[in-house]
Amino acid sequence: MPTIIFINGTLSSGKTSLLKLLQKNLPEPYLDMSVDKFIWMLPSRYLDRPLWDEVLGKALQAGPVGWSLFSGMHHAIAAAASRGNNILADHVFVEKSWVDECAELFGGMNAFLIGLQCPLEVLEQREKDRKDRTLGQARLQYDVIHKYTKYDLELDTSVLSIEECADRIIQRIKTPPTAFKQLR
Repeated sequence: MPTIIFINGTLSSGKTSLLKLLQKNLPEPYLDMSVDKFIWMLPSRYLDRPLWDEVLGKALQAGPVGWSLFSGMHHAIAAAASRGNNILADHVFVEKSWVDECAELFGGMNAFLIGLQCPLEVLEQREKDRKDRTLGQARLQYDVIHKYTKYDLELDTSVLSIEECADRIIQRIKTPPTAFKQLR
């Protein structure tokens, strides 16, 4: 049975770095079906305002393009897994309907939901240091990102290294997942 590992956290919480390390360290092949891969499929004009608001609004809710994009991502992940592929994906669960859709799609699959925690001041400093993010998005997402979820594993990326986080995930996926089943 294929394994799906979803990593949820605010922008600058370490999702992308963790996903890349997991893909490198997991013994089986895992497809990288990260949120950025789907966003970058859009025409470049949608990556800047005002059209960005049609994708992910002000980092707190999706616009009309975002609704169909993220739903398409969820269904693509489910389809790829149904064909036997292991999947790594990251997300910013700022919409309850996204969590609900994923719970329906993945509640009966070997799908793990991992939550990345990090203090706001650390997120804001990372956001500032990156110089490729719109400042303030982590703050906007901070209070809502974990609001609608339950997790198979929660990790604090301000305390644990990315390597330690990857090791803990690799250990966790040796036992059955529960989060999406509970959310369903």
